Amino acid sequence: MDLPVYFISDTHLMLNMSEQEQQRREKLFGFMRHIRSTGGTLFIVGDIFDFYFEYRDVIPKIYFDFFHEVTLLKNAGVEIHYVLGNHDYWVMDFITDTITTRTYFEDTTIQINGKSFYITHGDGHLSWDHGYRMLKKVIQSKPFIWLYRWVHPNIGYRFGNWISKRGKHYDHDESYNRKILDDLKIFAAKQTENGADFVISGHYHQAVIENTGPGKLVILGDWLSFFTYGKFDGNEMSIQIWDGNA
Repeated sequence: MDLPVYFISDTHLMLNMSEQEQQRREKLFGFMRHIRSTGGTLFIVGDIFDFYFEYRDVIPKIYFDFFHEVTLLKNAGVEIHYVLGNHDYWVMDFITDTITTRTYFEDTTIQINGKSFYITHGDGHLSWDHGYRMLKKVIQSKPFIWLYRWVHPNIGYRFGNWISKRGKHYDHDESYNRKILDDLKIFAAKQTENGADFVISGHYHQAVIENTGPGKLVILGDWLSFFTYGKFDGNEMSIQIWDGNA
């Protein structure tokens, strides 16, 4: 796996194109072009799309620009690893075989340059997520996915667009963010005590690095307001803001 290794999550590419959405995408594509020109490896840690459901013969045209950029990146020899999130879990062979080098349907542990990484989108790991964990089992089950694929794509995507939270709902106040972080650190500490050097998470729309036992918890932020990414240089992890330079 080529260094440096970049980690992004929660870009939440929308189903409606606006001027703001176009500007966000240009930032993301500029970041991807930088990796293409300088080399490395890219991990997408969930929710690249605000909603994505893959049908056998249909993909949404609104994401064509992203598919174009990521294909150029892959064709340039950059490995693209995709840990699925709660907004984009429902993929098929177009994502797994054409777009990415490897797609992960569950949390994964990977060794990179002698360091152990536990990588998770992060949803369902909070201690109070009991109801959500039950819902997640249902909507990620094979019967649910099979039934949803019988829904016409126009209807399926309209419904997905309706239920999607959209960017304006991702901001929480400081006290709630602190509550999330404290609880997630307990989860991360279990992983670091089991040998992980870094626990990488998305989902929570915070950009932080915290010590957790012998290792570190890294929450990657998002590309809605933070425009942050994680970077592993072979020794240490950092969180950086994309301003046109890495």
